[in-house]
Amino acid sequence: MRTEGDLIKINDWLLPLSWIYGGMVRFRNWLFDIGLKKSQSFSIPVISVGNITVGGSGKTPHVEYLIRLLHDKVKIAVLSRGYKRKTSGYVLADKDTTMSEIGDEPFQMHSKFDDIYVAVDAKRVRGIEKLQNEEPTKDVDVVLLDDAFQHRYVKPGINILLVDYHRLIIYDKMLPAGRLREPLSGKNRADIVIITKCPKDLKPMEFRVLTKAMDLYPFQKLYFTCINYDTPKGVFEDQQIAKEELKNYHALLVTGIASPKQMEHDLKPMVKSMQSLSFGDHHRFKNKDITRINEAFEQMPEPRLIITTEKDAVRLKETEGLYEIVKKSIYELPIKVSFMLEQEDNFNDKIISYVRKNSRNSILAKRKDDNKSEDSNHTGNRSRTIRYPCERLFQKTDPFADSHHDPDCTIHRQPL
Repeated sequence: MRTEGDLIKINDWLLPLSWIYGGMVRFRNWLFDIGLKKSQSFSIPVISVGNITVGGSGKTPHVEYLIRLLHDKVKIAVLSRGYKRKTSGYVLADKDTTMSEIGDEPFQMHSKFDDIYVAVDAKRVRGIEKLQNEEPTKDVDVVLLDDAFQHRYVKPGINILLVDYHRLIIYDKMLPAGRLREPLSGKNRADIVIITKCPKDLKPMEFRVLTKAMDLYPFQKLYFTCINYDTPKGVFEDQQIAKEELKNYHALLVTGIASPKQMEHDLKPMVKSMQSLSFGDHHRFKNKDITRINEAFEQMPEPRLIITTEKDAVRLKETEGLYEIVKKSIYELPIKVSFMLEQEDNFNDKIISYVRKNSRNSILAKRKDDNKSEDSNHTGNRSRTIRYPCERLFQKTDPFADSHHDPDCTIHRQPL
């Protein structure tokens, strides 16, 4: 099935290089599979969120969803590699940390959630060990790994794979002909697969076709999410504008993200008219870029404004040369994800249950007496038991399947 708005473009002439690259990645994965390369488990819950494609699939808003879900229950740490930061090694963010020191996406989360730890380290094993053992962060209960699906030196308790609806991995090819970082078989490592950025008007049959096309194993759970836009907020000014008021404005959309097409599609009906300036993912705005923004804004009719993403806003704040009138007119458009098919409670329960059963210090670790015996055998380095409906043992993932199952049915994975 090819989806409407599909963004896949395959460079067939590069396929021979893709076969070579794919062979190298398969060999690396095989070394991990047979144990010649080691994956390390940890005694605290570790949840990885990532993808197997180059470019955006919605990692940051999904990590933020997990933060909102857990932050009142446990002490959270987010660990990222800090892409395009100007530092090296392990860095723990504090009140004086800048975007350049940890990268735009970690800085975005650090700015929005002041009650969590945010750290960066290209070596995730070392990063988790430091979060666990160093004095400032030793009370951490759960680590969220941002963009770590390929980082196999860590064995997470839950491995979440994100797949962009507009660039389904089942139709993509390996780099450099396509945008896959590893072969399609890599999806088999996921405990949870989420198809992201889905149109809100998907029909039931489309969900069924997507479910069948993804061809997941019985132990894997498939979810669908879409994007919701929050109230636009001033980037340089403490101001907001109601979403309903956007229809009165001519808008300039400024983005430095991997896949701006969905945002362009969503925003166009919300404003009077729209122009777009698109830059590369994680783009650092230079003087010539600022000039382009200033000039494009000046040429727009009144009333006018500029809309950008949260992570682009982080980088724009560190630039110089924007006209004052431009600064006053720039708004960031926060996004949140929501689950479709009424799957939210099911997803939340799986995450909270995993954290509760494996947490060291949190209030979620408190057990009822009849659960103590079962949970006492769980450590970060042993196999864990996940509860799934029994029908999932015998059929591929189907969100429309009848729920006739034994609630005590269990599947053992070694390890999770």
